[in-house]
Amino acid sequence: METSREAESTPGRNAGSAPGRHPVDVVPPPFQLLAGGLQHIAAMVAGVVAPPLIVGAAVGLSTPETVMLITASLFTAGLATLLQSLGWWKFGARLPLINGGSFAAVGPILAIAKDAAPGKALPVIFGATLVAGAMAVFAAPYFSRLHRFFPPIVGGTVISLIGLSLLPVALGWISGAGEGAMGEAHVPLKNLADAAFALVVVLLCHRFLKGFGRQLALLIGLIAGSLLGWPLGLLDTAPVHSAALVGFIPPWHFGAPEFQIGAIVSLCIVMLVVMTESTATMIALGEIVDRPAEEHHIAGGLRAAGIGTVLASVMGGFACGAFAQNVGLVALTRMYSRYVVAASGALLVLLGLFPVASAVVELVPKPALGGTGLVLFGTVAASGIRTLAKADLGDPINSLIVGVSLFIGMTPTVAPSFYAGLPGPFSIILASGISAGCVTALVLNQLFRNRSNVLATGTATPQNP
Repeated sequence: METSREAESTPGRNAGSAPGRHPVDVVPPPFQLLAGGLQHIAAMVAGVVAPPLIVGAAVGLSTPETVMLITASLFTAGLATLLQSLGWWKFGARLPLINGGSFAAVGPILAIAKDAAPGKALPVIFGATLVAGAMAVFAAPYFSRLHRFFPPIVGGTVISLIGLSLLPVALGWISGAGEGAMGEAHVPLKNLADAAFALVVVLLCHRFLKGFGRQLALLIGLIAGSLLGWPLGLLDTAPVHSAALVGFIPPWHFGAPEFQIGAIVSLCIVMLVVMTESTATMIALGEIVDRPAEEHHIAGGLRAAGIGTVLASVMGGFACGAFAQNVGLVALTRMYSRYVVAASGALLVLLGLFPVASAVVELVPKPALGGTGLVLFGTVAASGIRTLAKADLGDPINSLIVGVSLFIGMTPTVAPSFYAGLPGPFSIILASGISAGCVTALVLNQLFRNRSNVLATGTATPQNP
């Protein structure tokens, strides 16, 4: 599958890289590939499973059919991740980037399901998803040109937002209320204990371990949290007992796609939001691995997301985008190799083919996942602050751009229904904090660009629109 361009020679930051090769292009030993791949899956599997669970319940699927929807999401996420990390022709960012079903599509999908005729919800959803994915493939080379509008003042703001907006995800895992759905729920003491224990184990690993042991800190923390969660009653083994050993969903299992203009427009808007988030995530990842995401990286990454979305619509999945939580894992472990993420993609494909294996992964208690998530997502926010340090925040205009963009971007995080009364397209865009903050930073930077595009050297850099 690998037909990568000639390896770029940017010097890497992590030790042990092959001379003359960027750490992103180095192939680690098999054990490191497997262990690193498992860490990435542990960090993102809940995000892949959540959308099909919600949509399955909304359209009235039985438990076996919902399981098929989940396995289809895992399978297509694996294929999209392999394409992103390894690359083929003009497809793939060739960065350690995880792809999977985006949560941004859930709200519009539920609205489509509510208005669809009985038994027609999923065919209409998958028809609209198919068109949205194809649109992303053709729009990728044009959309990637936004890269020029991401100087440090914009890129740092967006990267910080990625980390900050993921905080409710970690808190939702800890509380047991679900991903990003903590609300005002009382958090059980046993959940807090398990989360705190997993967090402390991760911190201790970073304090006392070295080399590859430190890189496995997250996996060690999750195992420790699972061991404590067992006597606390947080380990649910029922899904393992009920899961099938082998299962594969055939194409168009839920019916041939149907095309309705309203649903297509809605999910095309969602895909634009997903493309914006994916662009920001690729830029953040490029900063972390010391290989700046250039226009061809972003175009390839967006094409891969589009093809992943098309494939997902065929198999029973949803709009495909980059997983920001895994950017935090790359920053935390300093395992920059894209082949580690490719190993994750291969494992996701296997999870999609063997439901019992995905049930074993799901054994990890959500509070333990939330405790380690605090480290992951905080690391992303810290990377954004590091990028902002390249800009002149002493300039009041730059401070204005950062401050306003962060507040607008954080509004959906602290008040999820704040924009619910707006017309559909605006509600979809603003409901994503990353997209809302990104658009705000881009617009403000263009309005004040003669003063805001100041690099660390103090030299103003004009931009061509």
